[in-house]
Amino acid sequence: MRIDYDPGSLGAGAFYRLLTAVVVPRPIAWVSTLAADGTTANLAPHSFFTVACTDPPIVQFTSVGRKDSLRNVEATGEFVVNLAPEELFEQINATATAFPAHEGEFDAVGIEQEPSLRVKPPRVAASPVALECRLHSTLGIGDSTLVLGEVVHAAVRKDVLVDGHPDIRRLRPLARLGGNEWGTVGEIRDLARIPYRDQPPS
Repeated sequence: MRIDYDPGSLGAGAFYRLLTAVVVPRPIAWVSTLAADGTTANLAPHSFFTVACTDPPIVQFTSVGRKDSLRNVEATGEFVVNLAPEELFEQINATATAFPAHEGEFDAVGIEQEPSLRVKPPRVAASPVALECRLHSTLGIGDSTLVLGEVVHAAVRKDVLVDGHPDIRRLRPLARLGGNEWGTVGEIRDLARIPYRDQPPS
């Protein structure tokens, strides 16, 4: 037996909570940006995040409402996606607070930053991976804005590489679930795709 939910009658807020409870786990883009005048570095987690294209390499995140991350990206055309690792769980959660635009989360939460190589927004020094991005385009959809950025540089910490490739057991990325729930990497299963020619007969 199933329970039926109608988005129109349930309301946007309630249906949002339903969606985020079932579209799980969601990777987190810990996005760092600079204000237009270059004085304030913003840092915020966005859990509507994925890869949009491989060639050119483009990632996307969604700003629900007009948040500082979105305004800064629109003004400067640059941002950095920092991987959100398990060991920085409390700091990541703290940067989700709606600080005033003039108050940067790096300083407010006490997060060390480091300079990026190809863009002006700083990277999170303790994050194992940083994807430096230049704005490709934005798309407004309802109350949200989809932000697409071309990755112009990737910086990966050596200690998370195994045979030159990032290892999930060393990255330990966090994921967002429903409500106030967060997820960590659990059991990892390795299963190669089966080519069509090798598919067993039905």
